[in-house]
Amino acid sequence: MSENEERGGESTALSPGGAGKLILVVDDDFDIRDTLSQVLADEGYRVVCAGNGLEALDLLRAAGGERPALILLDLMMPVMSGWQLRLEQRKDPELAAIPVVVISAASNTHERAVSIDAAAYLTKPIALDRLLETIARFAR
Repeated sequence: MSENEERGGESTALSPGGAGKLILVVDDDFDIRDTLSQVLADEGYRVVCAGNGLEALDLLRAAGGERPALILLDLMMPVMSGWQLRLEQRKDPELAAIPVVVISAASNTHERAVSIDAAAYLTKPIALDRLLETIARFAR
């Protein structure tokens, strides 16, 4: 296991692909990040992943001009939660407009998504058709 995997992420790895929209997947579960990354890459999206909110925030601030079209965000993560990331994102005018879709296994996912002003939410396990419809609807 690499040092980066031990910290919970592979945050600097963009998936192969051409000019597709960039999606940021933020989840502490490696298997979920990996699966979402593969599915989205197969659909023509470019994907960057983070294992917690702090990694995601670092990526967002170091993006060098390119911002993701959408953030898929788990809320319960170590180091920095999805709630904390969203708070920091909304404070930053450069990042505030990036739409967020909450992904969670919690029974009250809708209320959690509303509480952070997310564009939408998806409940784990995520239905592939719903995932792709949601991304197409909100990714700018």
